[in-house]
Formats: sequence, structure tokens, C-alpha cells
Amino acid sequence: MSETTSIAPLEVRRRLMTEPGLGAGNFLDHALAANPNRDVPFVYSHHDDHLGRVVLRGHSLTDLAALRDRYAGWYRANGVRPGEPVGVVVGEGLQPLIHFLALTSLGAVPAMVNDAMRPDIMAGYLAHVGAVGVVADDTTRLQAAYRNNPRERPRFVAPSSEVRAHDTGSGTPDGEPYRHAPDDVVGLIHSSGTTGVPKSTILGHLQFWDGKQPRMVRFPAEPYDRLMSLMPHTHAGGLSYFLTAVLLGLPTVVMSDWRRVAVEPVMEAFQPTMLASFPRTFVELATGDLPVKGAAKVHSWFNTGDSAHHGHIRRLVRLGERPAGLIKPWLLPGGAASDGPLPGSQFVDGLGSSEMGMALFGQVTTPETPRNDRCVGKAQEAVTRAAVLDEDGEEVPDGTVGLLAVITPSRTPGYWNDPKLTGSFELNGYWLTGDVARRDGEGNFYHLDRTMDVIDTVDGPVYSLPVEEVLIADCADLVQDCSVIGVPGRPGEGQRPIAVVVPQAEAGDVTADEVRERANKALAEAGLATLAAVVVARDEADVPLGPTGKVLKRELRTRHATLLAG
Repeated sequence: MSETTSIAPLEVRRRLMTEPGLGAGNFLDHALAANPNRDVPFVYSHHDDHLGRVVLRGHSLTDLAALRDRYAGWYRANGVRPGEPVGVVVGEGLQPLIHFLALTSLGAVPAMVNDAMRPDIMAGYLAHVGAVGVVADDTTRLQAAYRNNPRERPRFVAPSSEVRAHDTGSGTPDGEPYRHAPDDVVGLIHSSGTTGVPKSTILGHLQFWDGKQPRMVRFPAEPYDRLMSLMPHTHAGGLSYFLTAVLLGLPTVVMSDWRRVAVEPVMEAFQPTMLASFPRTFVELATGDLPVKGAAKVHSWFNTGDSAHHGHIRRLVRLGERPAGLIKPWLLPGGAASDGPLPGSQFVDGLGSSEMGMALFGQVTTPETPRNDRCVGKAQEAVTRAAVLDEDGEEVPDGTVGLLAVITPSRTPGYWNDPKLTGSFELNGYWLTGDVARRDGEGNFYHLDRTMDVIDTVDGPVYSLPVEEVLIADCADLVQDCSVIGVPGRPGEGQRPIAVVVPQAEAGDVTADEVRERANKALAEAGLATLAAVVVARDEADVPLGPTGKVLKRELRTRHATLLAG
């Protein structure tokens, strides 16, 4: 990595905060025009050489623009026009981001699809989107799906290798890059499918940039910062961090694999100071021996999507070190200030979604922070108003559980080709996030469950996330991770909570009864509902994941629907 800085000067970053016309459809062009360090490599892809060693390859702003223009040339030659959706089904890493840049430079709408999605669901999803074409690493699976239903087939289904090999020839014609209006659609992002068929969330040119402006001066925290992005880059979270990195010129390695076996060697080679991911990677990094060498310089972990569990957070914040300015003096023991680096790191737990446009709630945990289960902090400044509502859209008193809702310019314009679904998430001027929460008297919000996952027992609702919190934190010697769901009890019992538990490797052949006994003791002490049963997951197939790596609780409910029937 070059010693020459790639980070945009502070005055440039301040100017970008209010730059007219800047948005999610043209951020690369604004970075190229504003950053004098445009030729310094800063975005890194990675691969292993023949000896298994990690090789990092850097790309400058100029390099990214050249790749974008070459890919855009292929799409243009294949008749893609402004406003047309195009399916992008390529492996995680830098490639989906280049396709996003290419299509938006034409004014087209990239429909980003995680390549782990099942082919039949993928074909149906792209048909719903109205994709005029699809580019995929592996077209074989899609071609088979289209043979079964030829009416869904778009104009072209092309291998991504063909796009990568395209020669731009005479360069970019007049009229490109496309000039976006504030309300133009610049992307379609599918949901994880944890509650059913994936939804198609619209990203707007200005909307997806709204709320991120303060990052231009607050992020990075230090001039030597390096970011490791473990987000799925076909997801809004990965795109959001990439947008930020490009505008800042922040050295960033874009990962193509979120599993620890792939992540840890790249951590050791890149030595990040910041790491951004969904909870899935943090679970693996917090399990077993901690990645001390790779995390030696980490001062911040950024989590988004689902909120993380304290049992995993508390292990990760032992790693790395923080500049003194990252932590408030009143969080230190005795309230003492510190001028030097502090041991340990901070975990920034952000509750967000593609629909919210970014993480709109945030809680910072350090080694000194007292435990506060399920607290996701206060609403961020991008939020005009956050509230907990009843089903009529009225705000409930503090301490009362209800529907989490926000009013913010960063929220999605809606779901593509589905105004009825969009309307179902709008209530009394708010956008419903799909979460169940409560707020305390100090304005802190507590995330208790997804609305679809609340367990309806005869004694009232049981919220799965606080139960999971206790199992992971207070039964840590037995439980590595878990998912709590509701399944039917015997006649007249309604639903009852059970847990599907991933055991710690050190726990050996621990039985379901042993885990349940320990778990129910801890739950009773915490004043929470106890478990009717425990299922111990013995292999990966026992915990089904969606294409973005989230546990499919709906599938667990189906699998274990008869568990308590006897």
C-alpha cells in the first residue's frame, strides 16, 4: 500500500457535504472531480497466490472510472437505456460495485441480486422487477429456471466474463455519465427473505445520500484509518460503505467472503483500523480464539442490519486499541481522562435496513460500557422523528412495547412495482421499520424483535431477542449462537418458545436438556419467559441462512412445527 495519502483533504470533504447534485448515482464522478489524490490506490480487492498468501490489489479513483466506463460500454452496446432495470448476479466483492457504477452512469437501474439466492426465486424476483437483461457469473442455473418458465426470460442473459472482456473502443459518448434528477431510481436492493419472498427496495439518487453527509468530516476518525468492508456488496449496507469510502478516498479492502477462515488472513495482511459487517462475521470472530493479530490496530467495529448480541460484542471490544479521542472521559473508570491510546476497541451497533437507507439508531459499546441488553441507542441526526406506535399509529408512552417507526429523508421511496406493499409500511406519516421496540425516558430505544417473529403465548407476547441475549451472554460456555422461535404447543397452549442452539466447540456433545436447564435458570433470573424445548444444531444445515447470511426463522418454524405436538 502506498505511503501517499488517498484521503480527500478536509476542505474537500466539507464541500462534498453540500455539493449540489451529488447522490448515489454519481458519487464517483464527484470524488474524481474533487479529490486531488485521485490517482492513489485506495480500494483493494484480494486473492490468494499459489502459496496461499493473501495478495492485495489497489484501485485508484481513476482506475474505478476506467473499469466503470468499460462495463458501461458493454451495457450500452446491448441496448440498455435510462430507467431500465438490469439484474446483476455476480459474486461478492468489488465486482457488483463496478456493475452498479456502470449501470448508473447510463441512467439504468441495477437490480443487485445476491448470487446465493435460489435460482427459481431469483428468476421470479427478476421478472417482478421487470429486468430487461441479466448479467451473472453463472448463467447455467438461471437458464434452467427460464427454460421452466420462458415467459420470464429477459432480453439477454449474459456471463459477467463477457462484460469484463469488453473493449470500450472510442470511449464514452456525449451525454454520459447520465445526469440524475434528485428522485431518480438508482438501484433495487432485495431483502434477505427472512420473512418470506424477497422484497425489492428502491434506492433513490438523493434519498440514499441523505443522512450520510456528516460522515465526510467525522469518518475516518484518524488519518491512518483503513476500513475492511465485510458487508454483502449487493446489499445497501455494502453500497453505503463503498459510497463513503470513495468520497473520502478511505483505504478500504472490499471482501468477497464473510467467513472467518477467509476474513482473518486478510485482516492480518491489511491491518484494518475499522471493520464493517453484518452480525454473522462478528459471531465467528468472537468465537473460540480471538483474532488478536488481525485486530491489533482495530479501534472500531461497525455493525448494521440486525443489532448484535452483547455476548459477542463484549469479546470483540477486548481487541485492538483506541485513540483517546474516540471515547468520552466519563466512560472511563473513575471518570478520568486519558491522553494516550486506550486498550480495547469500540463496537458501534447500528440498527438499520435498506428501507431506512442507513443505520438510524446507534449504540457504542467499549470495554468500560455497562451491559444494557437490546439497547440500540438514540435515533441518529438523519432522523426527523422516531417513535414507538400502536397499531393505530398513535405514539405509546415510554416503556410500552410497540411498533418502531421513523420519519426521515433517508427512507426508501418504496417497493418497486408494489405500491400496496409500500403502503402497508406507512402509518400516520411514519415508516414502519418492521421491528418491535420500546423507548425509555432518556430517549434510548430497545430492539425486542421483528414483528413477524414475536411469539404469541397464552400468557402474552414473548420477544425472541432478549431471550437470545441471555442465552448467548449468560450461557456462553455452552452456547455460541442461537435463534429463538415460537412453535405450536399442545391444544390450548398457543405458541411456546424454543431455541435452536449452535453449541460451543468446547461444550462437546452437550445435550438439549442440559442446555435447556442452564438456559431456563438464567432466563428465570432475568425475569424472562423460559424455553419449552431446545434443539442443538449439529451442522450448518440445521441453521438455514438467507442469501444475505441472516437466519431464516420462518424456515425454522416450519421445520420444528411439530416438535411439541406430543
